[in-house]
Amino acid sequence: MRLLLLGAGLVAIMLLAMLAGARGIAPADLAALLGHYDPTDPAQITLLEIRLPRLVAGLIAGAALGVAGMVMQAVTRNPLADPGLLGVNAGAAFSLLLGATLLGRGDAASLSLLTLPGAGLAALAVFSLGGGLAGDAGPVRLTLAGVALNAFLLSLVSLLVLLRRESLDVFRFWVAGSLAEAGQRPLTGLALLALCGIVLALLLAPRLEALSLGGALARGLGTHPGRVLAGALLAVTLCTGAAVAVAGPIAFLGLVVPPLARRIMGTEMRGGLIAAALLGAGLLLLADIAGRLLIPPGEIRAGVMTALLGGPVFLWIARRLRPGEGA
Repeated sequence: MRLLLLGAGLVAIMLLAMLAGARGIAPADLAALLGHYDPTDPAQITLLEIRLPRLVAGLIAGAALGVAGMVMQAVTRNPLADPGLLGVNAGAAFSLLLGATLLGRGDAASLSLLTLPGAGLAALAVFSLGGGLAGDAGPVRLTLAGVALNAFLLSLVSLLVLLRRESLDVFRFWVAGSLAEAGQRPLTGLALLALCGIVLALLLAPRLEALSLGGALARGLGTHPGRVLAGALLAVTLCTGAAVAVAGPIAFLGLVVPPLARRIMGTEMRGGLIAAALLGAGLLLLADIAGRLLIPPGEIRAGVMTALLGGPVFLWIARRLRPGEGA
């Protein structure tokens, strides 16, 4: 029932995303606009060529980041774990910017694929530096490793921009995160990548529950922590790479969503992952809608809106942590 209510709420947000904006669309006109294509109708162009791709991109990126955050917090036992805070978003964005700098801007489909190796290497680096590969991951070590990696990657991004001025246009999009260029992304292929990551996370859910109890208890329950961790890394890489390719490095969404999902679904991991996907998609679409409505006809990027929400939540969670919690 709770998942059905979340699904119904997401449908309502999707309808709002198609109707709301600087050029409003009446609900009564929506069915007619979707029923036939008229290239001379400004309202239909706005709906089909601008808002509908943004809607699809928001669903992909939001669901993927919600699931990625849920998986990372489970395997690290760290409520501060997040693809953005732990440098995975930055790794994906840096990989794409490096490829665009060395190979030229190219087409969107080719550049989007570059996010996957960057996300994977960043996730592996954080887990390794934080002791995750040795089964000794604690919240403080992982957070410090992620902050250090994030700062390092951002310094490399700045270096690329200084060396190649033409990289600035690419950087301006990827530094904040936005759904504004969704129509230029290969949404079908990226949706399949995100779906693969989400399905993998759902398949790993029972083992993630065991792993969240700690490495020793997980082994006692017959779980192989190394294999589960490798699968979790792959799921996070697929989800984060797809999300960054669609919308850029959206901050804090993977941090905010998992506590909400756990509050709604309890400790059951599979239901929590589904709730995280629904909540992530809904929150990102709401952030995009708010960004469009606050300063019309301009807009505030969705990544800025999620950071405005996620910053206070991060401080609230950090203040509630007890010394040694999750270590």
